[in-house]
Amino acid sequence: MTHSDQLHLDGDRGDPAFVVELTSFSGPLDLLLSLIREEQVDIYDIPIARIAEQFLLRIRTLDLNDAADYLEMAARLLRIKAQMLLPRSDAETWEDPRAELVRRLLEYQQMREVVDLLERRGEERRNQFARAFTPPDAPPPPAPLAMSLSELLAAVDRVLRAARRPAIHDVVSRPLDVPGAVAVIRALLGLRARIRWTEIVTRDAAPSFVLSTLLGLLELAKVGELRVHQPQPFANVEIERDAAGEAA
Repeated sequence: MTHSDQLHLDGDRGDPAFVVELTSFSGPLDLLLSLIREEQVDIYDIPIARIAEQFLLRIRTLDLNDAADYLEMAARLLRIKAQMLLPRSDAETWEDPRAELVRRLLEYQQMREVVDLLERRGEERRNQFARAFTPPDAPPPPAPLAMSLSELLAAVDRVLRAARRPAIHDVVSRPLDVPGAVAVIRALLGLRARIRWTEIVTRDAAPSFVLSTLLGLLELAKVGELRVHQPQPFANVEIERDAAGEAA
């Protein structure tokens, strides 16, 4: 079926309009079975006039070449409808003309149920089992390094030759002048009873002078000539003459 239009049809009995998607039918039996379900009629007692009327309405807009099967089914329905209208006597054995159509519809319904079941099982299987994936083979490990002792020593020698020589710094020793620093401290304390560290050691003082002054302070504090204290962390160190030491 190639016709993909949707049909909007009104029955002659004034039924509400409905839409039939023709591309969803796989043949005239499929369309006929759908009509029976929509009308909610018994498949063993099909109202043939009513079903034939709606069947013709649905195939009206189909192309003739593509609707050959549907036209054949429409002709069959009209023939059954005519047979149903013929008068019959009670003595005559009457055979229901709908019997063959009912048999074909039941067979098609069973096949459709089997197809639907297989499609559901296939979908469940696709969701349950993932597609197999075979990872590619890992590359072989590299061959172990084969080298003789002479080759190894030659390689080490090339590395050492290429390596940068370490920088060598000459350290010049500078003698400390602790007696000189003691003399400076005593001279300052002779002028003032309290001095500060920054008044002895300036910012641009040489490291040897700083270290000499520190050793001189420790030596004078050891013999009791002065006291050293710091009011708070990172504050300036205060140096004060020790009155007790002077009295002794």
